[in-house]
Amino acid sequence: MAPHPVIQAIIDFSAGAAGGTACVLSGQPFDTTKVKMQAFPAAYRGFVHCFVSTLRQVGVRGLYRGTTPALIANISENAVLFLSYGLCQDAVRFVSRLDKGAQLSDLHKASAGSLASIFSSMAICPTELVKCRLQAMHEMEASGRIAGGQRSTVWTVVKTVMKDNGPLGFYQGLTSTIVREIPGYFCFFGAYELCRSTFARHMGTDKEGIGILPLMFSGGFGGACLWLVVYPIDCVKSRIQVYSLAGTQPGFMKTFMGILRTEGFVTLYSGLTPTMIRTFPANGALFLAYEWSRKFLMEAAGA
Repeated sequence: MAPHPVIQAIIDFSAGAAGGTACVLSGQPFDTTKVKMQAFPAAYRGFVHCFVSTLRQVGVRGLYRGTTPALIANISENAVLFLSYGLCQDAVRFVSRLDKGAQLSDLHKASAGSLASIFSSMAICPTELVKCRLQAMHEMEASGRIAGGQRSTVWTVVKTVMKDNGPLGFYQGLTSTIVREIPGYFCFFGAYELCRSTFARHMGTDKEGIGILPLMFSGGFGGACLWLVVYPIDCVKSRIQVYSLAGTQPGFMKTFMGILRTEGFVTLYSGLTPTMIRTFPANGALFLAYEWSRKFLMEAAGA
């Protein structure tokens, strides 16, 4: 028997939060190098150079800068994403004239994930702005864009945003975030469900019975498809959020065209290597934590 809609929403929200936590803890150092390379591509020769330079300059803690806002960002994003994902599946059923509770195809689930990403964008933008600024603070000081010797903590970044731009300052890069999320999560959920269906078909079981490694691989495959499609958009978003620390920045299209004119198309893929390395363990952990915690909570609710 299906649980009450309110109970179902709480289960989806909680399972999404568990998945977000697992995702950050398993992939934060790679995310830090990604943001540094996106904001300052000329400063590093590649992923290994950026990784080693960060260790030498700031130490291990430098690779985990922004972990607190990253945790808040991923917990809030994935909690809202998977809560909305469940609700958007009902919306897709309604639009497709399917019965409530009817099994959805992989394409239907991809569409539901894409729709749900609009809501998660509102949740992730403020915390991701703080995270990106913390991650690239050393490079901003070294390049002379901001004064050196500033104390960089979550609280100091939050106070600076509030002082300079007010509450709406936390939504710098929102357009880029939404433009990134809508196609990205279509690919994310579509590839994840398609991969799980393929494993299930070859193993002669249903999606829930494919086991841990196929489940984690499916999550990683979904994440890889997401990043390959939306990476240039994410690069523009990171530039806007990091450079806005030094003053008002142009919007998405002006920033995008400025990078193309002055630095070339390849620059839009700066930091792709650590992103692709990160995506399999991080997104594998995300879906493993989500599916397991959701299954546990559903059983606890008697569903």
